[in-house]
Amino acid sequence: MHPGCKRFRAIPALCLIVFGSHGSLLASELCDTTIVTFAEGLSPTSEIHVATDGSNQSGDGTPGNPYATLQFAISQATPGSAVIIHEGTYAGGNFISGVAGTPSAPIWIGGAAGEGRPVIDGGNTGLQMSRAKYVVLHDLEVRNAADNGVNFDDGGDVADPLAAHHLVFQNLSIHDIGGSGNQDALKLSGLYDFWVLDCAFARAGGNGSGSGIDQVGCHRGLIAGCTFFQMSGSAFQLKGGTTDIEVRWCRITDGGRRAFNIGGSTGFQFFRPPLSTTMPNVEARDIRIVGNVIEGSVASLAYVGAVNCVVANNTIITPGNWLFRILQETTTQGKFEFLPCSDNTFSNNLVYFDRSEISTYVNIGPNTAPETFSFSNNLWYAFDNPSQSTPNLPASETGGVYGQDPLLADPSAGDFRIFEGSPAVASGVDPAGVASDFQGTCYATPPAIGAYETPADGDLDADGDRDLFDFALYIDCAAGPDQPVPLACDRADFDGDRDVDFVDWGHFQRCFRP
Repeated sequence: MHPGCKRFRAIPALCLIVFGSHGSLLASELCDTTIVTFAEGLSPTSEIHVATDGSNQSGDGTPGNPYATLQFAISQATPGSAVIIHEGTYAGGNFISGVAGTPSAPIWIGGAAGEGRPVIDGGNTGLQMSRAKYVVLHDLEVRNAADNGVNFDDGGDVADPLAAHHLVFQNLSIHDIGGSGNQDALKLSGLYDFWVLDCAFARAGGNGSGSGIDQVGCHRGLIAGCTFFQMSGSAFQLKGGTTDIEVRWCRITDGGRRAFNIGGSTGFQFFRPPLSTTMPNVEARDIRIVGNVIEGSVASLAYVGAVNCVVANNTIITPGNWLFRILQETTTQGKFEFLPCSDNTFSNNLVYFDRSEISTYVNIGPNTAPETFSFSNNLWYAFDNPSQSTPNLPASETGGVYGQDPLLADPSAGDFRIFEGSPAVASGVDPAGVASDFQGTCYATPPAIGAYETPADGDLDADGDRDLFDFALYIDCAAGPDQPVPLACDRADFDGDRDVDFVDWGHFQRCFRP
């Protein structure tokens, strides 16, 4: 008997249907998307509690006698402490400097398990921490700050790479920040070795300024699984000498003027590390934008004084004026030489746009070197006029797909998945820009174009096995119209027609065969 049939001993005929007479139970195609930070496997050795009914005078930070304010409670933290902020609303305007854990004993600051997120409301900046090290900030809501929502920086010590490092920002909601100017939800300056994970950002700044995450001179960072909504200037800004940052699996809806501003314009005194007088400088280098969904924005992205940056396997939907931009805002001045925007890559991206809204496919500014860019295996589709899908690129593209409908699941409902039959399937250049797609499915070889791989693994319940339970889910989904497990039924709808039927059954069977 086939090994996979051990689960089907009572119904061998069903085993034959599912596995076939010569099939094999394949390994799951769901990738391990675990992200490991410095705090993995570590636990607090002490707790400091803060609550809205606490007291800084008579409290001692215990659960029954908490402190009253964030600033005071955090100032008491030592390596291994967990500052536990209980549910409630706390005043913004908190500033703390020098909070430092160690590699074996970080400091955790965030909401209490099993309670709603505590809220930091108002103030100039909701929470600012300078020169922090080995700190995990988690499970907080920050809103209505007049300047920045959360600000972590190096205290202005731009030449010291150890001023602020090893920081995690996780499960934060930062929204409704600033007014009509350049205010940011999360402002990061001079950070090294940091992670921003599973955070939500909405409405920061105004009049085309302000970012969801603004990075000035930051290095060795990973931003993953975050959402951005109704930004003014950008969802991301990466400038001031920022290097070695990866942004993956994020969803941006209306990211402002430039959803991704890779580079920018920075005052010379703010570069981290300081500008070199002997080597050429850049605003941004080695930035990787991979596996994201970018919907709306005036331009999906802009390379601005950027060098050796990669934009790959993203799904880009209806940018408003340009597909993307190539610009140079900081130029050589006196003793400071700057490289032109050059040697960047744009590959495996799915660009779905309204040609009537696009003024110029790619906006190219002066003092750039667009001929040095690399373009490969992108799918370009003008859904209002497919014959005008081919963009005027500044360098020739290899493997491009032009004017072919990618057959997105339901663009009007924000569902941009692809299915078998899409021209994006297996049309990307190998390898993909990131190991797994926006939903955690491994990219195939060759990969699909865009942020989604085809859901052809058959593991409907996503438990890592193809088994009788997946078969039962398929039958339930096919019975419709009520679908008991919507996400599983999405996985069962292989052809993307919103109907789990015999066509999908054929695809489903093939998942259990070599």
